[in-house]
Amino acid sequence: MRPLSRLLLAALTCALVGGLAAPASGRGVATVDPEVETPSLFDDEAGGNANGDDPAIWVHPSDSRRSVVIATAKEGGLYVYDLGGRQVQRVAAPAAPGPEDEPGRFDNVDVTYGFGGRDLAVVSDRGRDTLRVYAVAGGRLTDVTDPAAPFVFNTTQEQVNDAETAYGLAAWKDSTGTYALVSRRHRTSVALVRLLARPGGTVGYRVVRTLDLPASFTLPDGTSWTPCLEPGEQPQVEGMVVDQERDVLYAAQEDVGLWRVRADLTGTPVLIDRVREYGVPGAYDPDTEECAPGADPGYGGRHLSADAEGLTIYYRKGGRGYLLASSQGDSTFAVYRREGPNAYLGQFEVGEDDGVDGVEHSDGSAVLNVPLGDFDEGLFVAHDGANTPADGDRENTNFKLTGWDAVAGELGLDVDPDGWNPRG
Repeated sequence: MRPLSRLLLAALTCALVGGLAAPASGRGVATVDPEVETPSLFDDEAGGNANGDDPAIWVHPSDSRRSVVIATAKEGGLYVYDLGGRQVQRVAAPAAPGPEDEPGRFDNVDVTYGFGGRDLAVVSDRGRDTLRVYAVAGGRLTDVTDPAAPFVFNTTQEQVNDAETAYGLAAWKDSTGTYALVSRRHRTSVALVRLLARPGGTVGYRVVRTLDLPASFTLPDGTSWTPCLEPGEQPQVEGMVVDQERDVLYAAQEDVGLWRVRADLTGTPVLIDRVREYGVPGAYDPDTEECAPGADPGYGGRHLSADAEGLTIYYRKGGRGYLLASSQGDSTFAVYRREGPNAYLGQFEVGEDDGVDGVEHSDGSAVLNVPLGDFDEGLFVAHDGANTPADGDRENTNFKLTGWDAVAGELGLDVDPDGWNPRG
């Protein structure tokens, strides 16, 4: 999630490219109704410094009604919710290893099935630059992280404290093993990390290779453009998802757009869509800690307002389906075809309905096509970065659950509950 200064940049640049701050209903954007929301999370001492970010859905092996949503809350750790939005478990993030060190801060989570006969929730701990691994059984989590698990990107605790650490995460499993794709905060790096069975039933990992996405770009007029960020920062990736049947990684570079590349991080990445702010020059003002945008040269895309954030895939049979991307700057979700060159299909927002408020500034999201309890035509879960009603000045976040049929009905998409099962 972007700092406030970058949110202001997004708002300013959106205004430059066609008045995109108008209500979604005036922009040809479909509105879908949420059905369930989780309790408020408050990012203060009284709330356990819980700041919602990214959800994953775990499918129960025999009773879909007992499936759960697993969600990160940064320093607040992990929260587990049933399909009615009720909290059933909280797992604390690790404490700081020393008085001057960073505590655990859980950023992204994903689920993988059948690792040594167990289902796992894998979490990026951006505070400690590690992965945390939890066995999932009966909808409850048990920590099985190898105590000797190494840093992902750094070599010393002093480097970790500089916060260029594990950030976004997506799980991937193929015939060679089980992996996590992990991005690095404030850098353009993505690492391929292999999960490893360790003694005592714990799970460790090792980095296989890394890929650095571009930090600057040549525009059609021949000039070079670098997104305006705080000094020393590069345009980072957070939202990621792997097409499990095609072994393809999609990665959202927040201030740039959406990339497609082989999940093993070989080959050449392809930029399949750009944010509207792509190519807009900016000057960082150290006094205000904000970027002042210049004139828009018109090289940006039309579907995403920075930040490009959470990515998730709705699978259909025959290799078809949909790639969904959070357009955080205008609180909408863009939908692309999963197959072929990922053609754009439409846009939707999660609105307010029956006492449940809408979704704003969403970081992470997750979708599944399989029937899950009352969500018998699939489930879409989205982080809400501005939950209401407000409680004074407390930062308030949570997660909204919406039936896939509501999304499909508004956009003319297909419902395919038998098209794919994450358990294989």
